[in-house]
Amino acid sequence: MQAFQRGWQAAHPLGRGVLLCGVVALAALFIAGQHGGPVLLYALLLGLAFHFLWDDARLRPGIDFCARSLLRAGVALLGLRIGFDQVLALGWRTGLLALSAVALTIALGLALARWLGRPREEGWIAGCSVGICGASAALAVSSALPPTRENERFTLLAVVGVTLMSTLAMLLYPLLARTVGFSPHQAGVFFGATIHDVAQVVAAGMLLSDAGNTAAADSATVVKLFRVMLLMPVVLLVTLVSRSAPAQLLTEEGPRSEVPLVPCFLLAFVVFMLLHTSGRVPLAVEHGASAASRVLLVLAIVAAGIKTRFADLLRLGWVPVFMLGAETLFIALWVGVLLALG
Repeated sequence: MQAFQRGWQAAHPLGRGVLLCGVVALAALFIAGQHGGPVLLYALLLGLAFHFLWDDARLRPGIDFCARSLLRAGVALLGLRIGFDQVLALGWRTGLLALSAVALTIALGLALARWLGRPREEGWIAGCSVGICGASAALAVSSALPPTRENERFTLLAVVGVTLMSTLAMLLYPLLARTVGFSPHQAGVFFGATIHDVAQVVAAGMLLSDAGNTAAADSATVVKLFRVMLLMPVVLLVTLVSRSAPAQLLTEEGPRSEVPLVPCFLLAFVVFMLLHTSGRVPLAVEHGASAASRVLLVLAIVAAGIKTRFADLLRLGWVPVFMLGAETLFIALWVGVLLALG
């Protein structure tokens, strides 16, 4: 048995860290399943609680693998949820509205970062997490940026912030839509173009799906998927911007090589989108890929939490909260006013 264990450790240097992240991720999924609530938030908090294990050199390779490689795999699998036919079904007016909301929110994030004297990377992470798809976008954009401790800390705070704001929006926006007098279709467009995470978008749409009328949920889902589709070109843009920085960046693990022109996970994202559009992917495979993507993102956020000290998050202060709150308010006002006028 000891010989087998030595052989396993030699052949699988990532095994210990991956198993640790897997156990913590299962705990987060169990808590979310039993009590409800955002699983990524549970994963982050549990990961932070196990930070003391980051000092174990035997665990670090596997934890790093989950934090970066599995994260990128999870983002790539999101492509199987989106087809170009869904985007075309939006119509040019709705598509332009969603596109303008995403672009202006990202621009606001960059402007706020500059105004507040923060690194440009924080503006990208904040703007994309609010403008595109919440925690998934924060993680994806962070993976295309230099892997510094500052970026990792800000990403974790962004995950917490957009998750909480998305949950709050899920509860408040349906009431706001009724008060303003939006039709079910308008309400769905509003939810899909403003709420951060996919799950909360669908839930908000279902809250207005009375008597079998699913127009709000259907519109919300399609608009949100369009925003998710924009993740690929935006991350590519972030990658190109990162390449303009110095070629070698010093990280905790040593010098960092130049960012690749087109990350492999973005190419995989596009391939999966094309497969979905072709209609040749069985529905069961799509559902399985969606579930796998969710699990991989949970593993990644657990690993990121283990790598981070809670005290480091507190040092960031009020700036991330202000940035995320201002961007959330802006995108809601922008989309709401355009819908009311149109």
